[in-house]
Amino acid sequence: MTSPQNDSEKRKQISIRGIAPVENVATIKKSFNRHLHYTLVKDRNVATPRDYYFSLAYTVRDHLVSRWIRTQQYYYEIDPKRVYYLSLEFYMGRTLSNTMVNLGIQSSCDEAMYQLGLDIEELEEIEQDAGLGNGGLGRLAACFLDSMATLGLAAYGYGIRYDYGIFTQKIENGWQVEEPDDWLRYGNPWEKSRPEYCLPVNFFGRVQHVNGREKWVDTQVLFAMPYDTPVPGYGNNTVNTLRLWSCKAPNQFNLHFFNNGEYINAVCDRNYAENISRVLYPNDNVFEGKELRLKQEYFLCAASLQDLIRRFKSSTFGQQNPVRTSFDTFADKVAIQLNDTHPSLAIPELMRILVDIENVAWDKAWDIVTRTCAYTNHTVLPEALERWPVSLLQHVLPRHLVILYEINARFLREVGKRWPGDNDRIARMSLVEEGGEKKINMANVCIVGSKAVNGVAAIHSDIIKKTTFKDFYEMYPKKFQNKTNGITPRRWLLLCNPGLADVIAEKIGESWVVSLSELRKLTSASKEETFLRNIMKVKQENKMKLAQFLQEKYRVRINPASIFDMQVKRIHEYKRQLMNCLHIIVLYNRIKKNPQAPFVPRTVLIGGKAAPGYHTAKMIIKLINNVGRTVNNDPIVGDKLKVVFLENYRVSLAEKIIPAADLSEQISLAGTEASGTGNMKFMLNGALTIGTLDGANVEMMEEMGRENIFIFGMTVEQVEELFRKGYNPRHFYESDDELKQAMDQINSGYFSPDQPGLFSEIYHGLLHNDRFALCADFRSYVDCQNQVSELYKDQMKWAVKAALNIASSGKFSSDRTINEYAKEIWGIEPSSLKLPNPADKGSAKED
Repeated sequence: MTSPQNDSEKRKQISIRGIAPVENVATIKKSFNRHLHYTLVKDRNVATPRDYYFSLAYTVRDHLVSRWIRTQQYYYEIDPKRVYYLSLEFYMGRTLSNTMVNLGIQSSCDEAMYQLGLDIEELEEIEQDAGLGNGGLGRLAACFLDSMATLGLAAYGYGIRYDYGIFTQKIENGWQVEEPDDWLRYGNPWEKSRPEYCLPVNFFGRVQHVNGREKWVDTQVLFAMPYDTPVPGYGNNTVNTLRLWSCKAPNQFNLHFFNNGEYINAVCDRNYAENISRVLYPNDNVFEGKELRLKQEYFLCAASLQDLIRRFKSSTFGQQNPVRTSFDTFADKVAIQLNDTHPSLAIPELMRILVDIENVAWDKAWDIVTRTCAYTNHTVLPEALERWPVSLLQHVLPRHLVILYEINARFLREVGKRWPGDNDRIARMSLVEEGGEKKINMANVCIVGSKAVNGVAAIHSDIIKKTTFKDFYEMYPKKFQNKTNGITPRRWLLLCNPGLADVIAEKIGESWVVSLSELRKLTSASKEETFLRNIMKVKQENKMKLAQFLQEKYRVRINPASIFDMQVKRIHEYKRQLMNCLHIIVLYNRIKKNPQAPFVPRTVLIGGKAAPGYHTAKMIIKLINNVGRTVNNDPIVGDKLKVVFLENYRVSLAEKIIPAADLSEQISLAGTEASGTGNMKFMLNGALTIGTLDGANVEMMEEMGRENIFIFGMTVEQVEELFRKGYNPRHFYESDDELKQAMDQINSGYFSPDQPGLFSEIYHGLLHNDRFALCADFRSYVDCQNQVSELYKDQMKWAVKAALNIASSGKFSSDRTINEYAKEIWGIEPSSLKLPNPADKGSAKED
């Protein structure tokens, strides 16, 4: 690797990262060389850039290990209430940079690499994004882990160690092509396997009645092997644990195969069993009752519950009794948070363990479960709610089906007492849906079996109380809460936008990193021209850096002075990327109609993955790319308008593009997006938002004032009224010339001349089945976009609003969100204690 240029501006020591102490730099260089020689068995003559990345990763991990051990020792000594966050996804992104920032060693590592003739940014780029998540739900879980460690909570993440992530997205001739995301190909320096904590997980079998009790017998046993990843808090020496389970077959071979000499079949039989942790399922907001998915969900719950119960039993409380034999204090010492319905089987599984294994009476066991578990809902789309077929549960988890039936029978007796004779209500609230194929409604299971149910934005929480779970809210009004989502300011400002972090720190100090509400102090600075010019300068530098990246990556030359208009999220009809595409066509048609007319240049960047089986979403990607090809190659358009589809959007790419954004597109139909967190990341980095009154957009507007956000479209109430009266999208199509022209061009093959009918289904879908009211909101959206362009002409006015967006971001810290979870659901107080930096003394208590 070549030595980097001595760019003093690039490598200046900024206040927020501090000056690198000479002794720290020397220690890091020594450790780096030691790992290169003794861990990787290389020297500088043969080492590759990836070897250098691994050496740096191991060096940084060395700084974590003693803190990690000491944190677990501390939890063992004080025996706090522990939080267990169960999620099928943790969208962690890269670990190296985040760890250096949270440990405060970024400057030292930067300087050490520079002295060794290496560029730390090049090494950071080598790291693979961890293939453990897909979208907002998984990224939220990652932000929450960061905040739980920073707030000093005794918290553990539990998930699955997928061999392959969702997929790597390639764009070939405008089409999405899925390739395996082999993120573990080169190994993972951040994880530590723990084979000593391997746990059995049972499937299939039958329920046997013995002496009036049920027993689950004749099961197939697999094993869950844990891999631990450290999760450092910011500046407090706390290091929590993310424990991920990998599926392993039993050691014994199938003797039938073996005795017949069919050794290969025996091995293949083992490999098939291990498919449970092979790949992450894509989430397209349409539930599919696949057996492998059910196995994944139960695998996570069964392994995690065994592990946390082991930890509960072995804790020393007051150093008096080394082992707990009673579950009386379980709910006082354990909080289990279910991240959506995916871990909902934790409820019947905990009942099974307590009743079948620990011999706890049913009523007492149910009391423990309902005081321990809490449920976060992430969607109001009915097709996304999990409903498992009874026949599948009977086959895979027969004991749990019996338990669910018993829970349902007891619950419906309560409902009947509360509303005698109201059979319709009983049918609606039943955990077992009888219409057609009999299914178990897992959202209902979560509500009945949890102490608290929360939505993730104020408007979302209101919707689930008023419509989605109205009957349950009437029965359990105190269960329902709101916990508006948040993002970690460490990754989404300090790490990804150091220039802006510098400007803010110079103005108000550095406390905002752990207390984001401090950004309110910037409100007065929005009137200061010097401050405004500083944030504009940083924004322009970020835009130029991104423009260079896009030119290298996509061979598209873009205008850094144009509006950087971004929509990055999963491709789904309700997120309405199609409306954005139609607006691009409108802008294109305006330029073509009158090339000499004044036009505010715009670069539209759209990124996101479509689930492999989601045909419409994949067609939308193809349309965006075809429109982009037409626009970008039209000499009349020039640099006035460019369209770039960002291939393989992921966390590390988000860190590059969000700091450069001028405009953030959050344009879902009101009432369909639970919260969103991308909207918060853009806001924190000084982008203005164009959006509907949906999800967290509503609270963002309340924080910053309506004059500092571009709001368009119908409200939830207006959407309901539109569909109640009978929505006719053709009316809007025929009354809006620009919409009609754009749709007609799509239908006629204007953007697909080689295949004129390629996009006809998109046209007919909008005209006849516009489920997300795109046509109804389109004119309001276009008019609002005109306001965006008009404001952008006055850069100082734009900068004022950008500054006020940053100043209003404090509420949307995941630290605030986790603080609320801790106090109002889990019943624990966050700690401001800073653990000592241990010198590896004493023996470690494994946890």
